[in-house]
Amino acid sequence: MNIYVGNLPYTYTSSDLENLFTPYGEVTSAQVIMDRATGRSRGFGFIEMADDAAGREAIEKLDSSDLDGRRLTVNEARPRQERRGGGGGGGRY
Repeated sequence: MNIYVGNLPYTYTSSDLENLFTPYGEVTSAQVIMDRATGRSRGFGFIEMADDAAGREAIEKLDSSDLDGRRLTVNEARPRQERRGGGGGGGRY
């Protein structure tokens, strides 16, 4: 199960995120999304859990919980939307 975790503290690393979910079951991957330009956390990440039941329990327990003064948003991740390329200039130069 793929889980979205939003409103993370900006100091949180992928390892911290994994440790947050480990009590609920096997974490197969954890990734805090980083800003390419600054190298800093963007405040959200994704968790992949091996077992759907464990993932649902983690969502239930962690959604709206307080983490370092921030209220987490935790839910099942939606499938990734395909991005359109280009700069959106409408063909004008």
